[in-house]
Amino acid sequence: MAYVDLVDTAELIISCPRGRRVCAELVAECDGGFLGRVWEAAGRIAGRDGSSGDPAAGVAAAIQAFGADAIERLSEEIVVGAVAEATDFARYWQEPDEFDRVYAQPSVVTALRSVADALVRSPPFELLNSPVDRAGQRWVQWWHDGGWYPEQPSATGDADMRQWRNQVVAAEERARRELGVDPNDNWSGEWWSTPSLECPATSRALPWLGALRLAAMEDSMGWERARVWPVALNEPVRVLEIDGPTAWRALVDAYPLRVTASRRHDWYRAVGRNGEWFIPDWAAVGAEYDAVHLSAVGYLTTPGRAIDVAGGATVLAGWDPDLTYWLRRDRFVLVDDPVEWRRIDGQWRRAI
Repeated sequence: MAYVDLVDTAELIISCPRGRRVCAELVAECDGGFLGRVWEAAGRIAGRDGSSGDPAAGVAAAIQAFGADAIERLSEEIVVGAVAEATDFARYWQEPDEFDRVYAQPSVVTALRSVADALVRSPPFELLNSPVDRAGQRWVQWWHDGGWYPEQPSATGDADMRQWRNQVVAAEERARRELGVDPNDNWSGEWWSTPSLECPATSRALPWLGALRLAAMEDSMGWERARVWPVALNEPVRVLEIDGPTAWRALVDAYPLRVTASRRHDWYRAVGRNGEWFIPDWAAVGAEYDAVHLSAVGYLTTPGRAIDVAGGATVLAGWDPDLTYWLRRDRFVLVDDPVEWRRIDGQWRRAI
C-alpha cells in the first residue's frame, strides 16, 4: 500500500522537472518517433529557426494523440528505466537541458497530465510510492581506478555531523567574501543539499536488480562494475521520510541552514530564482533521526525547483530516488558476501 496520500500526485509530478521527464520517457518508450519531435521543438526554443507560435506544439499534440492508458500496462523494469533516465539528466549547477526546456512548455505540461494520471494508476507506482524497505536495503561499492569505492563504512565510524556543519558554514562565509552577489556571474561551487558525503547511503533491492541505486543515480561517473552488499538494520531505527515537496519544506523550516552565498549562482541557473537559500541542518536532524529516506515519488515531485520556506527558498539537489542516508552508522551492518553486478549494453546484470 502507498504510504502517503498526496493531494494531487499527478499534478505534483508534472510540476517538477524530474517528474515531467519521467512521463516523457514513458511516452518515448511507446512512441518511437516522439524524441524526434522533442529535438525539433528544442531547436525552435533555442532559436535555430524563425518559426513563431508555440515551439512545442508538435510535442504536445503527440502526447495528446498518445493513448496514455498504455502507461498502465508497462512493466516495473520500464518504469524504473524511465526514472533512471530522468535521474541521469538532473543538473543543478547549470540551466535545464534542451529536453527539460521542452517539457516545461505550458502546452506540454498540460498534455503530460494524462500520462502522470496513468502512471499514478499503474502497478509499478506502488514501488515508487513506498517508504524505506527496512528488510531489503543494499549498500553499493563501485569499481573505480583499480579499486572499490567507497571504502566499507566501519561499524562505529559515524560521520561527524558537527564537522559537516562547520564546513558548510565556513564554505558559506568564504563564498560571501569571494563571490559576487549578481546571480548571473559565472561562478559555481557547492550545489547539493544532501547530508555529509561521509554518510553511507543505501537503496532497496528489486527482484531483477541488485539495488535501485545501480540504475538511478544523479551525477554518476558512468561506472560499469559494482558490488552490492545486503544490509541488516539494528532496530529500532528512526527514519525521516521525504515523500514530496511538503515534507522537504517542513524539514528545512524545522532545521534551517542558510547557504545563500554558496548556492546563489548555481541554483539561479538551475531554477531561475534569486534570493535567500536554505538547506537542512543535517547535524540538527541527526540529533533526532538515524536516517533520512527520499521515496521515488518524492524524487519525482520535489527536486530541481525552488520550494518556498521561511525567509527564502530551498532546492532538493544531489539525491537519488529511494535513497536512504544514514546519519547514524551504527544503525545498520553489512551482512553476507557482496554480489557483483556489471553494466552490459546499458543494462545492469548480475555477474556470473
